[in-house]
Amino acid sequence: MVPSAWLEQQGRRLDCGPYLSGAIEAEILLKQLPVRIAKLRAVTRGHDGGIYNGPQFVRHYVSDPLHGVPLLSSGNMLRAEFRYVDLLRKSDAVSSRLAYLRLEEGTTLISCSGTIGRMAYTRREMAGMWSSQHMLKIVPDPSIVRPGYLYAFLSSRFGIPLVTGSTYGAIVQHIEPEHLTDLPVPLAPDMIQEEAHRLITEAAELRSRASTELRRVIRDIEDAAGLPPLDITNNGTRPDTSLVKASALGGRMDGLFHSNYHRSALEPLLRLPVARQTTISRVSNGIFHPARFKGIRVDDPLYGHRFFNTSALMRAEPDISYYLAKRTARVDELMVDELTVLIPASGQVNGIIGHPVLPYGEVIGGAVSQDAIRIFCENEAVSGYLFAFLSSEYGRRQLKSRTFGSSIPHLSVSGVEEVVLPEFGAVDMRHFGHRAFAVRTARHDAVTKEREARSLLERWIEHQGAA
Repeated sequence: MVPSAWLEQQGRRLDCGPYLSGAIEAEILLKQLPVRIAKLRAVTRGHDGGIYNGPQFVRHYVSDPLHGVPLLSSGNMLRAEFRYVDLLRKSDAVSSRLAYLRLEEGTTLISCSGTIGRMAYTRREMAGMWSSQHMLKIVPDPSIVRPGYLYAFLSSRFGIPLVTGSTYGAIVQHIEPEHLTDLPVPLAPDMIQEEAHRLITEAAELRSRASTELRRVIRDIEDAAGLPPLDITNNGTRPDTSLVKASALGGRMDGLFHSNYHRSALEPLLRLPVARQTTISRVSNGIFHPARFKGIRVDDPLYGHRFFNTSALMRAEPDISYYLAKRTARVDELMVDELTVLIPASGQVNGIIGHPVLPYGEVIGGAVSQDAIRIFCENEAVSGYLFAFLSSEYGRRQLKSRTFGSSIPHLSVSGVEEVVLPEFGAVDMRHFGHRAFAVRTARHDAVTKEREARSLLERWIEHQGAA
């Protein structure tokens, strides 16, 4: 039951969204704070006042970075890295119709169609990319509010209900810019704003540096091994014709395994001296693929483990899918630590299958879906080295080419075991491995800093509300 006054306040809306999301309670609390409250439209600037999404447009994709610009959608804006996002045709992107969709650092991005309310802070590596019409852009006016502070508020437990409470639609939900213009924003003292902004921008910079360093480590590994660079625009789905000897068909007869896409990665490695070649099975401490299980969901974290699906592993801040009951049979097999390299083992070839991840954030000590193959490693150096090499085109192409199945491809333990990689001495292995492991550590620290910023803001609001 809700008071009739709430119906009047919400323009006599009769759908349950604003009344069950906590939006009204959050708005009432904020308006009672003994601080200045500004409407969102008063603290933004730029195109359409600084709150906009974009027009519906036909997407023409290209494969050559010289003729395209990275296009972020409401899904991939959450990623930890952006090496494999689609390229929108540059001539379309810079046209007068779409030019304003170019992102600038400090902008808050909010998914506004489908799953509403997912947010990302535009960091350095995202600036200059284009955004789709399925995300709202909130461009802060730095002379009024600090960009990091505004993002911390909107993504806090007070801001999210205000955003999601404005949704409409039964099957596919939406939210439009005009629904957020009057959203109340508490303007904290400069000390609070500056600290929240510092934490958010430091987290953003950690993520950008991590992506840059991962690319450098991959390039240095390839250079040290004498491997020529491979073009990342080839995703293995374009027409690919090759001739295969009958003697090579004894083990596998699927086309992708014998394709030029696979050969381009495998043959340079096989041309290395035998002493300079190794496989994942030799380097790792074991490879494991958990059996399928019946998951028992619980609401109370006290009785459950944090559970993550494989798509969540790709995000800058992996979000919990649900809590898996501690009494679930063989649940220990699903738990992961920071040394375990995770490989999504199912999905489309041009998707996340075969994309390696080193756990960070709340994934550490949590349960991960059985759709992820585990590679157990002895130490940080081995873990980091496998993560870096498998993130390269040499690792990625081998993993994707070893999948099997037509509708939903899968990756097996044996397919992972046989992946070929360069053999390095102990000194070089530690050098590359520790650098790559530091990428994971930076991403972990970024999650921690973002949460500190939200916690700082939420504690301040609670304190002001109790005053």
